[in-house]
Amino acid sequence: MSADVHVIIVSYNTRADLDACLGSIFAAPPACLAGVTVVDNASSDGSTEMVRSCWPAVEVVALTTNAGFGAANNVALRRCTQPFALLLNSDTIVLPGAIEKLRARLTTRGAVAAGPKLVDATGRQEVSFGPMLTPFNELLQRSRVREASRPGPAASARFRKYLADERFVDWVTGACMLLDVRAAAAAGFFDERFFMYEEDVDLCASLRAAGGNILFTPAAEVIHLRGRSAAAAPGGASPHYDRSHVAFYEKHAPGWAVWLKLWLRLRGRRVR
Repeated sequence: MSADVHVIIVSYNTRADLDACLGSIFAAPPACLAGVTVVDNASSDGSTEMVRSCWPAVEVVALTTNAGFGAANNVALRRCTQPFALLLNSDTIVLPGAIEKLRARLTTRGAVAAGPKLVDATGRQEVSFGPMLTPFNELLQRSRVREASRPGPAASARFRKYLADERFVDWVTGACMLLDVRAAAAAGFFDERFFMYEEDVDLCASLRAAGGNILFTPAAEVIHLRGRSAAAAPGGASPHYDRSHVAFYEKHAPGWAVWLKLWLRLRGRRVR
């Protein structure tokens, strides 16, 4: 297997998690690993100094301001000379073999983006893929997230199968996304109007509009300590989430954007 995957990690004040993430990569370096870049969004917790001291093989790009998730990834993506880039949240732990398996499934299935099975620290699987955002699909996705969060064997056998099957999907989460760099460049990389949230769904929409396939594969598994690289989960009242949510609908379904802004206003969440 060629060394043709460059790992990109965007970090903002996640020093301990970032150290653990890098440790998981280099504990069993994948044969396809060409390099690792950390793009730091102006952290104040010594993250960049830690990486330079403890992980000298890792390239550090230290931004002077917090550019947001998509824009920070774009900094590294535009410099990437490898065919594939693996975007990782700093709050992920890469299990041995995961990167090789993800790359193998992407190339075998002819996809331009792929996401693995994501599990939390207890082994519970995350709903890390889904359909294009519409009001109905958002309700459906939230019901799936609720079902996935049920303890023990409460989730239905049908739902467990839904999470277990490899499939082409509309989007996979940017928490761990393997990209065909040439296809991503043709799509314009991330739309930097999205500071945080839904930039991954938007990029996948652009890739699909150009004829690309987005793959979810449970063949590869990565631990995601969800919520530690972002202050709020999607669906919460984060101002960043609300701004991104409105921007997404204005771009992809402007007829619904008017109603979304009215609904947010009625809930006291005016988007600025």
